[in-house]
Amino acid sequence: MEKELPAYREIGPQRYREISGLYYEDFVVGDAFEHRPGRTITDADNIWMTLLTMNTQPVHFDAAYAAQTEWKKLLVDSTLTLALLTGMSVRTVSAKVVANLGWDKVRATHPVFAGDTLYAESTVLAKRESKSRPTQGIVTVFTRGLNQDGVEVMSFERTMLIYKRDHSPETAANY
Repeated sequence: MEKELPAYREIGPQRYREISGLYYEDFVVGDAFEHRPGRTITDADNIWMTLLTMNTQPVHFDAAYAAQTEWKKLLVDSTLTLALLTGMSVRTVSAKVVANLGWDKVRATHPVFAGDTLYAESTVLAKRESKSRPTQGIVTVFTRGLNQDGVEVMSFERTMLIYKRDHSPETAANY
């Protein structure tokens, strides 16, 4: 049986509104989603992230310093990698999020450098109805980030509070 995951809602004759994300009811433990498009990281991305977060580790923004390390070049800040992989997964796994509840078991498994292109994939690990919020449920996914060569660069679990169908702000008549 083929599962239907709608991407559009008809709002008028021959007029459709793009819809992102899954409702709580759409998540099935074991389902895996490949998130596209990928994202090529630039030196500017890395340097901006270090400036925004006040990360003063020179391996991320001082090329002369980085040349003296085992990497021999600037290393991408791992919080940028985490943010990008999370962002790549939003359209599918958290576009209907009420709140992120946490990131767990974050592992930086391979270095990332400017010029690398990252891709993400998420597998549904668990789901349960919220005990205190009957219009929402709790979903946990395992997300892996892969570089252009298919090498895993990071993995993590993320737990989110997700709207149930017909309880999301997007179901409002004027949205």
